[in-house]
Amino acid sequence: MKLLLRIVTAAAILYASWLMVLLSLPYTSFEPHIDFLFTKQLVYKIHHWRWSFYLHVFVSTAVLVAGLFQFSRYLLQRHPGIHRVAGYVYAVTVIALSGPSGLVMGYYANGGIWAQISFVLLAVLWIGFTFLAMWYIWKKDWKKHADMMTRSYALTLSAVTLRFYAYGIAALGLEVAPRSAYIWIAWLSWTLNLLLAEYLIRKRVFTSWRAERISV
Repeated sequence: MKLLLRIVTAAAILYASWLMVLLSLPYTSFEPHIDFLFTKQLVYKIHHWRWSFYLHVFVSTAVLVAGLFQFSRYLLQRHPGIHRVAGYVYAVTVIALSGPSGLVMGYYANGGIWAQISFVLLAVLWIGFTFLAMWYIWKKDWKKHADMMTRSYALTLSAVTLRFYAYGIAALGLEVAPRSAYIWIAWLSWTLNLLLAEYLIRKRVFTSWRAERISV
């Protein structure tokens, strides 16, 4: 049953990653009047926001997939080299690219100050947890490394859960003011993920089999 749950979860994340690719394709034209960019016309001309947006959009799928590889028992035990490479790709991308670009986007987020605080805090925690995950693997503290990676990837998945909540509100026809809905989604997209991560950490779901010592 646990194996089936892992397979279903991995398949759902891979499917979500594929949808993220499809959502990002229209932006390859670099035109300013496409989908989400319709709401960002006031900041589109700000160079650092614009390039942060494209960078964030185009590397999101790589982060989702590379992070998912970190939770594969098969790769960890049978192909530790792939596990390490995927881990470095994930960490470098989050710390140097996705995290900083998300921080810039968060500062200019729609929804006003409360949404901005949410997304800025998300970016800071995302970078911080990922850095600590790398720090602990260098220190060969396998348990803390696993815990921090669990927290980091939970925040990575906020890109998926944000869209899931937005779709849910639209599908259910909930009468919520757009601004209020966006603020709620901004916070719920990552706080609930982090609460779930803490539950999994307390239950030692990943720590037990990630504790195998692999040289970095």
